Amino acid sequence: MDHQLSTSPSLNRPLYDLDLLLALLTVVDCGSFTAAASRLHSTQSTISQKVRRLEELAGLRLLDRASRGVSTTEAGQTLLGYARQMLALNHQLSEALSGSLVTISVRLGVPEDFTNGQTMRALAGFNRRFPQVRLEVSSGLSSDLLAAYDQGELDLVLVKQRHNAREAVACLPEQTAWVDSATDPVFHLDPIPLVTFPRRGVYREEIISAVESLGRRWRISFTSSSLSGIQGAVADGMGISLLPRRAVRDDHVELGQSQGLPRIDAFELAILHRPHANEMVTALSRVLVDMLAPESERRV
Repeated sequence: MDHQLSTSPSLNRPLYDLDLLLALLTVVDCGSFTAAASRLHSTQSTISQKVRRLEELAGLRLLDRASRGVSTTEAGQTLLGYARQMLALNHQLSEALSGSLVTISVRLGVPEDFTNGQTMRALAGFNRRFPQVRLEVSSGLSSDLLAAYDQGELDLVLVKQRHNAREAVACLPEQTAWVDSATDPVFHLDPIPLVTFPRRGVYREEIISAVESLGRRWRISFTSSSLSGIQGAVADGMGISLLPRRAVRDDHVELGQSQGLPRIDAFELAILHRPHANEMVTALSRVLVDMLAPESERRV
């Protein structure tokens, strides 16, 4: 009697290509087809074709393509969870066969005043826990970091913003201080010289409004996008400024209510990553929260 092989129903089901799954996952993580194409070193049309092929394979629409971005449908959300697992298993298989760690890149953006010993120690501790992660750290003005994040060039950012300006995964209060030179103070001068960040930088409007509320004349004597430049200019007597309290130096003297200057508490530190960020990005965001404030001060 001849034995015939029976065809299992599962053999007739589609086999999902990991390359197609990666394309969808990257589009969702980056928030756009353009940014996904840049990350995958491909073209926007190629990424669109891969996502379309995946939708044909699934027989379902996976993305809502809005004019200002993309979001997953209910079916897309389901597929996304499995896609992450399948790609993670593929990484593990590659690691097992090669005998080496698979490198995962996390692109982090922080303001310049966080490129210091405390931050570096926190990042070093993270790398010891996750040696397979390659950290790519960029620093700059918060407005520039947010622009890079929105364009898909950064996975995780720590920025300064006005309270509730953007939804964030964690927000913490930002303490500021008015500063003058300890050796060559200038607050008494008329007009008062001001040291500020550029127009797109934080604190600039608050500095000008506070001085005007005193009925004092003012002039901007020095502008820099570099925190160290601002710190040095104040210390050398070029003008007063408003700085994060952590950035006040020994060659500064703090000003305040005795000079009629108001307390500025309009800003917060915000940590942003995308809703579908991978586990290494979310793990690093928790490291940043722990570094910045004790539990009692967190708003997550």
